[in-house]
Amino acid sequence: MSNPTIKDIASLCGVSVSTVSRAINDAEGISAKTRARILKKIKETGYEPDANARNLKITKNKTIAVLIKGITNPFFTPMVKVIEEEISKTGHSFVLNKVEEHSSEVDVALRLVKILKPEGIIFLGGDLRNDQEKLKALGIPYSMTTIINKDIINKNSTCVGVDDYKESYKMVDYLISLGHKKIAFIAARANDMSIGSLRFEGYKKALADKGIDFDEDLVIYPPRGLDPYSLYHGYESGKKIVKEGLNCTAIFAISDFVAIGAIKAINDMGKRVPEDYSVAGFDGLEINEFLPKPITTIVQPTSQIAYTSVKELFKIIEKEKHKEVTSFDAKLFIGETTAELKEV
Repeated sequence: MSNPTIKDIASLCGVSVSTVSRAINDAEGISAKTRARILKKIKETGYEPDANARNLKITKNKTIAVLIKGITNPFFTPMVKVIEEEISKTGHSFVLNKVEEHSSEVDVALRLVKILKPEGIIFLGGDLRNDQEKLKALGIPYSMTTIINKDIINKNSTCVGVDDYKESYKMVDYLISLGHKKIAFIAARANDMSIGSLRFEGYKKALADKGIDFDEDLVIYPPRGLDPYSLYHGYESGKKIVKEGLNCTAIFAISDFVAIGAIKAINDMGKRVPEDYSVAGFDGLEINEFLPKPITTIVQPTSQIAYTSVKELFKIIEKEKHKEVTSFDAKLFIGETTAELKEV
């Protein structure tokens, strides 16, 4: 190739011009593998970087934005820690942005792209399926940490997480194996289309497969203004179950935090767990190890999800081959809050 240009090198390597510039200038924000590949191609073609290449202005900031819905949910705490650590290793800045419950994560992301010009975005939680056209308008790589978004596939995206439907089914199937047929479900909002709906559908499917009729009266939704994944939702639901004498022997809570609130209410109302009610949660919070009675729960591999979301995102940024969907299995942890139903 005679008189190759920086654009030629970028095209041959399948990377952006700015990435070639980083390789030439030994700048951060590029993997060793990609840098070596670019430098090898420069040598092979005889390309000689000029002053423009060495001083090429990079329009994007070395920043990764992390958008989180439900920032008070302790489930996200260890994930944020891992994500921040892994992003820092690349020399990029980490920006955490809270998304209000009724706001659109994608609308927030679009505003951030204009203001911050990040190189990538990580969506922690959320259902983005109805915002696919807006996602294309982002114009930068992004990672999603809920499998409900697994069908959103384009060259700029990766999806990482557990199958909430399958794991919820697993928990309810376990409760049924203990002899429970009347299982209350402390749910997210009725119009929830994210992980809350998947866990709800898993609950209903497990009942149906065992020939147990679904009872709408055993589903408890949070009142308007109350965080669906909070201790308070769990506490108010636990009080309702005991006070109104709901016909159930087991309770499946949408999250561990909700389960903890429900257990507290049951105890305060003079009942016992698991003697009067078996209670199970979902997530596998770290705090479970320190509770007097560890909760029976579904333990998500939070560190693996967080680590993979960052690694796959940077593969997209560096124009390397990446996995479009990475699904992890969760584990059923049998604690001290569930027991076999005794025949009366």
